[in-house]
Amino acid sequence: MAEISGYSRITPELEAMAAACLANSQIDKNDYVRYDVKRGLRDLNGTGVLAGLTEISEIVSSKTVNGEKQPCEGELYYRGYRIEDLTRDIARDKRFGFEETAYLLMFGQLPTNRQLQEFNEQLAFYRSLPTNFVRDVILKAPSKDMMNTLARCVLTMASYDDCPDDISLANVVRQCVDLIAIFPLISVYGYQAYNYYKNGSSLYIHAPRPDLSTAENILTLLRPDGSYTPLEAHILDLCLVLHAEHGGGNNSTFTTHVVTSSGTDTYSCMAAALASLKGPRHGGANIKVVEMFEDMKANIKDWHDEDEVRAYLQGLLNGEHFDHSGLIYGMGHAVYSISDPRATILKSFVDRLSQEKGLHEEYALYSAVERLAPEVIGAKRKIYKGVSANVDFYSGFVYKMLDLPTELFTPLFAIARVAGWSAHRMEELINMGKIIRPAYKAVMPHRDYLPMSQRN
Repeated sequence: MAEISGYSRITPELEAMAAACLANSQIDKNDYVRYDVKRGLRDLNGTGVLAGLTEISEIVSSKTVNGEKQPCEGELYYRGYRIEDLTRDIARDKRFGFEETAYLLMFGQLPTNRQLQEFNEQLAFYRSLPTNFVRDVILKAPSKDMMNTLARCVLTMASYDDCPDDISLANVVRQCVDLIAIFPLISVYGYQAYNYYKNGSSLYIHAPRPDLSTAENILTLLRPDGSYTPLEAHILDLCLVLHAEHGGGNNSTFTTHVVTSSGTDTYSCMAAALASLKGPRHGGANIKVVEMFEDMKANIKDWHDEDEVRAYLQGLLNGEHFDHSGLIYGMGHAVYSISDPRATILKSFVDRLSQEKGLHEEYALYSAVERLAPEVIGAKRKIYKGVSANVDFYSGFVYKMLDLPTELFTPLFAIARVAGWSAHRMEELINMGKIIRPAYKAVMPHRDYLPMSQRN
């Protein structure tokens, strides 16, 4: 373990301060029930509190039948279009769909060939960083966490913008298109800097190509020789499409609405969204899935023995394996119960990629866990809704097969989701009412002030 510098060391004085904070900041858990507080802005059944309206996307996890709410196969709509229809058409034509999806989310309609061409030209125009930005900002302060690098670079971009605080719609569109274009560059260059300075690997700073899609450019920028297969690029593109948007209530998108409602600039808004996505409860789940499977492969002798796989999963729930959290990562979702449509779509392509990469045995293990985990969880725990594989269950495996470093797993989420954040920022600006300000009830008793001389 690296030596901790004096600047980062936790002293006994700081430990004492933390202890004081803990002793004087704990709220009685019964008070949350007493005052009917919707913790996490969700009710006891996990349903989110209605906080706004949106036309950008819709998540369907239940339907009302004979007046009774019942779980259903998960559905996801982008601007009213089923995600299955969008991805099926993209795959049939063997075209890249992320840019088309970003256009749809931001501007509310499917682009014509001409509109998509113009949008791609705009992305290509902005797909570059200011002069010496890589040297002065990215290379001089490499971080092991690419999400921190992304946030720092996004905030720094405001210094290169002549109109950073202008929140007129046209200016925000310009800023958002710029950020969609440069997120892949910042992410990959940030990783290359970290890999060079911290790991001693060679430093590759490739220039993006205006004729390539976002997915193709990511692979070109990352790999030493810039090569990739068509299947690799199209599956990465599919991941970007599936991660581009997921309703207004997810943590980072809600953060976008909250921060936008204050009237702040686009760079601060996107940095706040990045800070939210960085949290392991939000954007880092696919890393946990990959790490869990590495532990699983090391501890299961016969991957085809379902009894052995089932026993390992039971051990996970009992806190006996992996990180002892009692969780099977990648299983379950805050909204979906019977199925996550993104996972269903992605799975159909994962099989093909695993064949190309010679990893079909590992794919079979993923499929077995997907099938057995709901059974094991249902037998162990009382759950109020069904449990199924979510999109993170397979996305980490895809990134691993693409030889993408784990440091870029969450930034890839951000590269896609910035399209959705942009759409929600514009929607909030257009329909902005009051600043978003929910209530917190104070439960601390009032006390008489003590002069310094009377304090023990």
